[in-house]
Amino acid sequence: MDNFIYFDNGSTSFPKAPGVAEAVGHLLMHGAFNINRGSYEGAYEVAEMVLDTRERLARLFHGGDSRRVIFTPGITWSLNMLLSGFLRAGDHVIVSGMEHNAVMRPLYRLTKAGITYSVAQADGEGYVAPEAVECEIRPNTRLVLMLHASNVCGTILPIREIGDICRKHRLFFAVDTAQSAGSIPVDMEVAGIDFLAFTGHKGLKGPQGIGGFLISDRLDEEMQPAILGGTGSRSDSLEQPDMLPDKYESGTMNLPGIAGLNAALVYLEETGIEVIAKKKTELTRMFLEGVKEIPGVRVVGKQGCEGRTAVVSLDFQRQDNALAAFQLEQEYGVMTRVGLHCAPQAHKSLGTFPKGTVRFSFSENNTSEEIGHCVEAIKKIAEK
Repeated sequence: MDNFIYFDNGSTSFPKAPGVAEAVGHLLMHGAFNINRGSYEGAYEVAEMVLDTRERLARLFHGGDSRRVIFTPGITWSLNMLLSGFLRAGDHVIVSGMEHNAVMRPLYRLTKAGITYSVAQADGEGYVAPEAVECEIRPNTRLVLMLHASNVCGTILPIREIGDICRKHRLFFAVDTAQSAGSIPVDMEVAGIDFLAFTGHKGLKGPQGIGGFLISDRLDEEMQPAILGGTGSRSDSLEQPDMLPDKYESGTMNLPGIAGLNAALVYLEETGIEVIAKKKTELTRMFLEGVKEIPGVRVVGKQGCEGRTAVVSLDFQRQDNALAAFQLEQEYGVMTRVGLHCAPQAHKSLGTFPKGTVRFSFSENNTSEEIGHCVEAIKKIAEK
């Protein structure tokens, strides 16, 4: 790995935050005890770590009571829990034209159960105007669900303004923060978010296999758990506990994953998301400036750094994008992601379906030298 440049942080962050690997290893080697089951000191210490992680996430997202922080195996799991546990036959959902298949596939399946949805269209830069959402509201609309930032082109959607529309029309509002959590500020209270889905392994810089959601009290009253089973609480009853977080956390939790996420959150708090975002923006600006004049290479979506995350997609117009990505890795040591990025809806909005794009996503661990090397490599590939 020493000879490679990693530009695929939109898929998963690498390297992870300092202390993540050590935290996972420490738990596994010195006491991977099960919480809510073991009645001994080691289990209580692990429970304290889990509680601390909930509290850090509640602070990060301005989510209020830490009991409303629910852990799942990942953000796709969280979104499925919302869609299957909340929607009923006859309900209508509004999504954006930039959605990931983590939303579109379960929602499409639910259309067979009498649920309908409509798409608030995005423009050629991947931006969804608030009025485009409001125009799709119907009498039976119950939920607005959309990502905060595009995993294809980095465009940030106006969730605060869309949240205001949801408040105005008394709709529930759910946000997918896969590409924004840990990279840009997210405030549940300000944006009026009822359901915030997060993953631990991207901008939060934790390990894979851990994610979750934060839920408002009013949505919790309307939502049923998709998974039922042992919680270590009210074990005398066949009814699933209705108190949080037990209501949505059946079975054994990914405690090593939570330990790693805890260490990553400590790093984020100590470093500051604003500091991290500034470094990533500088690298993105340098990259965009370097590639914008290369013949045969098109920047997809926004051309500048305003209103975007550190995710940039390129379309190599004179050759196959997959071949360009292969050359970047094999000849120049640059790792990217090529294709449709599990988001065909977004590529249709951006005009890159079915060809897809080559995606570059940066972290604060990358350097200006790596950006310069990559730009030169793109120039040479584009000349072939």
